[in-house]
Amino acid sequence: MFESPFRLGLDLLGGTHLVYQADIEQIEGRDIGEAMQGVRDVIERRVNLFGVAEPVVQISGDDRLIVELAGIKDVNQAIQQIGETPFLEFKEEKIDAQAIVDAQQNGQRLDEDPFQSTGLNGKHLKRAEVTFDQQGLSSQVSLELNDEGAKLFADITKRNVGKRVAIYLDGIPISIPVVQEEIPSGRAVINGNFTINETKLLVTRLNAGALPVPIKLISQQTIGASLGAESLAKSLKAGVYGLIFVAIFMVLFYRLPGIIAVIALLIYVLIVLSFYKLIPVTLTLAGIAGFILSLGMAVDANILIFARMKEELKLGKGLNAAMHEGFRRAWLSVRDSHVTALIGAFFLYSFTTSIVKGFALTLGIGVLTSLLTAIVITRGFLNLFTGSKFEKVKWLFR
Repeated sequence: MFESPFRLGLDLLGGTHLVYQADIEQIEGRDIGEAMQGVRDVIERRVNLFGVAEPVVQISGDDRLIVELAGIKDVNQAIQQIGETPFLEFKEEKIDAQAIVDAQQNGQRLDEDPFQSTGLNGKHLKRAEVTFDQQGLSSQVSLELNDEGAKLFADITKRNVGKRVAIYLDGIPISIPVVQEEIPSGRAVINGNFTINETKLLVTRLNAGALPVPIKLISQQTIGASLGAESLAKSLKAGVYGLIFVAIFMVLFYRLPGIIAVIALLIYVLIVLSFYKLIPVTLTLAGIAGFILSLGMAVDANILIFARMKEELKLGKGLNAAMHEGFRRAWLSVRDSHVTALIGAFFLYSFTTSIVKGFALTLGIGVLTSLLTAIVITRGFLNLFTGSKFEKVKWLFR
């Protein structure tokens, strides 16, 4: 995990920025948002097949989709596959379906699909929605088919009672329920041990294949990796210089507590970078800006604490008492500044586009980590140097 490289965004790694326009003329106004969400989900799943690190697929306006592919090599292949309309179809088991499944589970690589087409597809599905069972405890998916689809579905369920019927989206099974009985009404329910989020996701994917939302590419912009590398080098250089100047200021102005703050700051940087790899976070220029801003907040928290501590020492208190009082009096200011920053980061992440989201995510991680280092790590180190034997060298703390 820690040996793997950081994930870099489009502006640093290079790649392709694509803008698509969806044809929503055949969709009712109230269904447009749901249709666009479904298409976005389908495109994201298609892009993931290319192994793109943290692809960005987002809706812009009513009918635009923005796709960012960082580090993609075969752009034409990606464009070709992204540009297809989502295709939903219902398949039934082949006669030898179980033998195929068993062979695949035993490690045999078979290209044969254990399911075969039935003629029932997305054009026959009027709507899928989330419902609940009679007890209201378990979520389930309710399907409504048109007249032609109802007749096909009645025949399919009649000959497959006790067997599986697979629902495929873009050639990939998204649900494989077992038919419990013949369903002649054109209304069916898919149930199981679904969480509400799993149910919503399945409904979104079903509606994506049911609604006719063709998309076309209207803009393509390729960003070279050399520009990204240059921007990254400049950003890292700025960060290193800033860290060095902050460290010099802290040591000169706060002496021993300043040295402790620098150590805590280095620990802070290591923790934050570890989070970036563990989550993982896709780093963009905006994300690096968020990291540098949170670095400043980490220093600011230490300054508030040390300033309060110096005031207590001037009043003639001992080192231990001055430290505890300094942390106590500074805590409210530190807490409020960090909470307001976290609230801002939360709203930026929730209601903005990908570039700003990267900034908000790195800022939020940094703010939480700086709260930990200021209150726990810095205090722990100061406790080592505030015993009675250090009372004679108070000048190191002023």
